[in-house]
Amino acid sequence: MTEKLKGKRLRLSAEEVELIYELRGETLENINSNSALDLHLLERGIDKKDVVSVKHWQNMKGELRFSIVTKEDINIDHKSIFNKVNELVTTHSPKYKKIKRKKGNHLLVINPADIHIGKYADALETADPYDIETAVNRVTEGVEGIIQKAEGFDIEKILFCIGNDVLHIDNVYNTTTKGTRQDVDGKWWQHYEVALSLYVSCVEMLRMVAPVDCVHSMSNHDYQSGYHLAKSLQSWFRQTDDVSVEANPSHRKYYKYGYNLIGLEHGDGAKMDRLPLLMAQENPIEWSETKYRYWYLHHLHHKVKHKWLDAKDYIGVTIEYLRSPSGSDSWHNRKGFVGVPKAVEGFIHEKETGQVARLVHYF
Repeated sequence: MTEKLKGKRLRLSAEEVELIYELRGETLENINSNSALDLHLLERGIDKKDVVSVKHWQNMKGELRFSIVTKEDINIDHKSIFNKVNELVTTHSPKYKKIKRKKGNHLLVINPADIHIGKYADALETADPYDIETAVNRVTEGVEGIIQKAEGFDIEKILFCIGNDVLHIDNVYNTTTKGTRQDVDGKWWQHYEVALSLYVSCVEMLRMVAPVDCVHSMSNHDYQSGYHLAKSLQSWFRQTDDVSVEANPSHRKYYKYGYNLIGLEHGDGAKMDRLPLLMAQENPIEWSETKYRYWYLHHLHHKVKHKWLDAKDYIGVTIEYLRSPSGSDSWHNRKGFVGVPKAVEGFIHEKETGQVARLVHYF
């Protein structure tokens, strides 16, 4: 570099920029025989001919990361895709017959947490096999089991907690929303279809017991696709009087039943010790009208329970992380995060006296 050019940023003409883009779209040269890039493309089924551009870097651990744009990505007609989604959401809505109801005084909270449909764990590697079929079977069995265990109570309402990493990945590259690579069973669109079918089946079972209120929690594995799934479920039951689906994108959700105030969050947001006062700050009227307050959290896949006491009346805010029915994949197995009981959990809340029963279906 000459002394004259040193420290100066070179500028390209419009023609030179256009030429670079043209060449970039036609070929992909793997400079320095970057085998990591080849492996990255192979694992994701991406043909080099379809690659338009590649950005690569290393994280703090020295691991290679790639951001790849393909011709398919560039040619996507976003308007066409969203029109099809909107058409499904606005037109497809089965009608269900009305059911004669008995009076009740209890709320059944049922919470299949962290299902991770699409997660893959091989039995030889983890001794804890998990795939799409296993996920569906466990949730179906778990919901049926909780319904059976709740038969002794007069159920007036059901709170069905949805979301919370129901899907294992959030895009076509088999990564979470933030880009963490996952071992998967099946394709991303299969995961979505299976999850919608599973949720519909669960709601159909639950509404035979009592009216169902579904509340969606945004989560870290499927922040976008989980939201879209909740909106599809909302569309499915939009003409059903005894089913509601709350699918807005707020991170913390609240549900009031009698003297019970229930908070729902995935568990990866605000720190646990902030949740009691957040509940009071965000819902001052409902806080003042209730005596028994609970947070049901997810994300950790294992049981954690904590209770705050308020003044001399000892009005409690109970916070619980719930168990998950999903298996431990390769990464969790290597790190030693194993041996946690797999389960679907439910709770019975009496309208005036708070939580009166805990229901657990183990696998």
